[in-house]
Amino acid sequence: MSLLVNLVGLILMALVVWWFWLSHRKNSAQATTQEATIIVEDGVYTPASIRAKSGQSLTLHFDRRDPSPCAEQVIFQGLDTSAFLETGKTTTLTLDNVPAGEHRFTCQMQMYQGTLIVE
Repeated sequence: MSLLVNLVGLILMALVVWWFWLSHRKNSAQATTQEATIIVEDGVYTPASIRAKSGQSLTLHFDRRDPSPCAEQVIFQGLDTSAFLETGKTTTLTLDNVPAGEHRFTCQMQMYQGTLIVE
């Protein structure tokens, strides 16, 4: 009986890893713009990668459709910028003078992940 419980536990852990980190690789769509809408839904940001030009303002509209508590905040690592996202609403975030390079943006638990590439 304990072998069955352990086996079910391992299968459930594998499913969690697959769902949050492996299953949504197809959503790696990329947008190149100074203004983009990012849909927050089903554990992913779509598009997950955004290209922008340095020295210009970048406006991002986060359309949060996922009621999960993990989706309530977006954090830009290395830029000291974050925003709280309301369910069912679009939150606009404007970034000025973003330095060139790759900047990750994630939820507070780092399950939702995206990349801002500034050239």
